[in-house]
Amino acid sequence: MADDKHLHAARVHVEAVLQGEQPPPVVKTFFDEPTFTASYVLHDPATSRAAIVDPVLDFDQPSGRTATASADRIAAYVRSQGLTVDWLLETHAHADHLSAAPHLQKELGGQLVIGREIITVQTVFGGIFNEGPEFARDGSQFDRLLDDGDCLMMGTIAITALHVPGHTPADMAYIAGDAAFVGDTIFMPDYGTARADFPGGDAATLYRSIQRLMGLPGATRVFLCHDYKAAGRDEFVWETTIAAQKTGNVHVHEGVTEAEFTAMRQARDATLAVPRLILPSIQVNIRGGHFPPAEANGTHYLKLPLNIL
Repeated sequence: MADDKHLHAARVHVEAVLQGEQPPPVVKTFFDEPTFTASYVLHDPATSRAAIVDPVLDFDQPSGRTATASADRIAAYVRSQGLTVDWLLETHAHADHLSAAPHLQKELGGQLVIGREIITVQTVFGGIFNEGPEFARDGSQFDRLLDDGDCLMMGTIAITALHVPGHTPADMAYIAGDAAFVGDTIFMPDYGTARADFPGGDAATLYRSIQRLMGLPGATRVFLCHDYKAAGRDEFVWETTIAAQKTGNVHVHEGVTEAEFTAMRQARDATLAVPRLILPSIQVNIRGGHFPPAEANGTHYLKLPLNIL
């Protein structure tokens, strides 16, 4: 990884915090137990500029009703702290919850951001859902598409985007100061790693992405997108460190080879059920969190393709 200039840039920012040259970002977690999703507000204590990562829209699938109670708790916190939101960061097009980014953007401002490979995901799922030409497959539903190594400023804190595909083609990790928001790449060390069997996913690619993240300093704070409580653990946990992952991740600790990981991941993924909310979530999230256009009666509809996934 010596020639990975983008990882090196992220390391520099982490080390500046660890050496006391810059204050760390303040991170507040909002955990949505129905979807096991951790959303985050991070901010620069020097300027009160902020970013929101992976916000959740409440969705009751049997009734088809949505609500914003979870997102409104985030908005209330932002206002109570006097923060200004610059960025709404999506780590990928989630298959387990609907994004609340449009609601929070309306309430708080900020630009909606995702990795450029969302275009690939839109193309694949645009076909699965038989979307017509009115569904743009160019990422234009988002305000900004990021490439590997792109940098966003949050006040005095740089946020470096690292492309970490494997779970999906579009996964991005965001490194802000000493904090890494890694999406669905790794989970808590006692739970392991994300699945890689969705369309466009690949276990070997996921292994290489995780190894890239392992190149960050050991003291880097790692904030996860999900926790499912590993067997024997009674509490939800969503924060760990790179060092803990390297020494203790049950799937990908030091010494596990790419071939071993790929074989394990493929065998495990073959036993996993399709995520409960994948069909509604993907239809919304590839649109930047917006619903499909309303039909002539003013109602929005989600499709249920049969015998596809």
